Amino acid sequence: MAAKAFVLIETEVGKTRDVVNALQKLKGVNSVDTVTGPYDIIAILQGDSLNDIGNLVTGKIHPISGISRTVTCLAI
Repeated sequence: MAAKAFVLIETEVGKTRDVVNALQKLKGVNSVDTVTGPYDIIAILQGDSLNDIGNLVTGKIHPISGISRTVTCLAI
């Protein structure tokens, strides 16, 4: 069964566009939207397992320059 997650992302001032561009290049990132409110970006991820989602978030998304904080919400 495929796993899906919503990642709420806060960016550093002036870095939102750079973060969006970097996220759009990652395999497993289905969509990236700039939003209003306490977060700057919401990304929707999909993988074969929860481990795939976890690896994508910790290994590929967290290292992106300009991200200050993330919250990952797994779809159930």
